[in-house]
Amino acid sequence: MKQSFAVWITGLPASGKSTVRTRLVEELASRGVEAAVLESDVLREVLGAEGYDEAGRDRFYRSMVWIGDLLTRHGVPVIFDATANRRRYRDLARRQIPAFLEVYVDTPLEVCVRRDPKGIYRRGRGDPAGTVPGLQAVYEPPLEPEVRIAGGETEPRQAALEIIGRLAEMCWLPQPPGR
Repeated sequence: MKQSFAVWITGLPASGKSTVRTRLVEELASRGVEAAVLESDVLREVLGAEGYDEAGRDRFYRSMVWIGDLLTRHGVPVIFDATANRRRYRDLARRQIPAFLEVYVDTPLEVCVRRDPKGIYRRGRGDPAGTVPGLQAVYEPPLEPEVRIAGGETEPRQAALEIIGRLAEMCWLPQPPGR
């Protein structure tokens, strides 16, 4: 079966990754492309990832990348919706998945803290030993993402269309019938 593509949407917690991902899935589906979503919160629960120290994150992201690579090798487009606070996690996916696109939802920390729909920053501020990227843990933004989204400024649909445009430029999207 033909290798497919992977899109990794990264950014600080509450940057808007999931909102962009939701719109991207809708836009892809409207073009006949059904993508599998690997969302870190859900996958951590499924894999039973205990602890979120550096070693735990390394194991978790290696597993996540392995699943994404497996799916793309079987022709399933994959969208990673995960902070992946270290570049090495995303770089591992880039090395393993030939058709890889990195999307950085670049949202200032202050905006993320203000949004905080899951209470991550609130809990993190109360726990000096916590591991929240942007607070206690480092977040290493991509150096050269294929797509950079101005979080808090770019509408989610426009962000999804930018990603679709880049996928089309790379010739990773199927051509509509009749072309």
